[in-house]
Amino acid sequence: MTTTMLAGLSLIDTTGLAILATTLTTLLLGILANLWLRGRYASLEKDLRRSRDTDATFSHSVLNHIVRDATEAASRSRETNAQAIIDERFQSDLRPMLLAERFVRSATGLVIILGLLGTFYGLTLSIGRIVNLVSAETGGATDAALGVSQGLTHALSGMAVAFSNSLVGILSAVVLTILGVLSNVSDRRTAVMIQIETYLDRVRAQQPGAAGAPEGFGASVARLDGAVVRFESALQTFATTTRDFHEFNLHLKDNVQRLSLTFADLSNSLKAQFGATIPGRKV
Repeated sequence: MTTTMLAGLSLIDTTGLAILATTLTTLLLGILANLWLRGRYASLEKDLRRSRDTDATFSHSVLNHIVRDATEAASRSRETNAQAIIDERFQSDLRPMLLAERFVRSATGLVIILGLLGTFYGLTLSIGRIVNLVSAETGGATDAALGVSQGLTHALSGMAVAFSNSLVGILSAVVLTILGVLSNVSDRRTAVMIQIETYLDRVRAQQPGAAGAPEGFGASVARLDGAVVRFESALQTFATTTRDFHEFNLHLKDNVQRLSLTFADLSNSLKAQFGATIPGRKV
């Protein structure tokens, strides 16, 4: 079988071989990039596990930059977005790794496209040679047989280009897909970022400001007690004011009754006065 495949490859022209070489190179680069990224992310994880101290210096500059940015952000504000800091530092300091990760994700589709490119190129080449064979004019029977034989050989070389590229492209895609399932670099990066965020939370918890948390709680309780005392004083003042309003209502009721009696006496006096001044009016 190997001999047959090598014999088929001998029929491929230079362009077909170039497409095959590009497909195999993409496969190799995808595997190497995957392994390299796994090693780099594993190195970051080991560096995090080795540095348990809050003032530790990492061997990777990106970790030192992340800790420095998180510390500066915490000094400016109590609420810091650790995930945003980590994303920004990964984008700026680990740009080659992110580029390699994108290449690994695209390698599977790329080898399939290269395989299809070789397939269509080979089919186009084969059909063109068959057309030339059919339209060619030959002299004698010997020349005709020789021409047909050579024409079929050239036509089959185009088919070899097509199917060889298809086979290599599909096999490369299968290998990269299996490698992606067993070693997903995107998941690996996400795991590292989560570990870095956990480390930052531990660093913030061990900072001097965090140690005063019980004192801050006591101060809050004291402020709450003061607020309760002020509320009780306000309630007492309100109760006193309510009693004053009750006494005012009682006095107001008495005053209204007295005023009503006064108006009644005034009305009777006016009636008597008007009855005395009008002749013939009986009061």
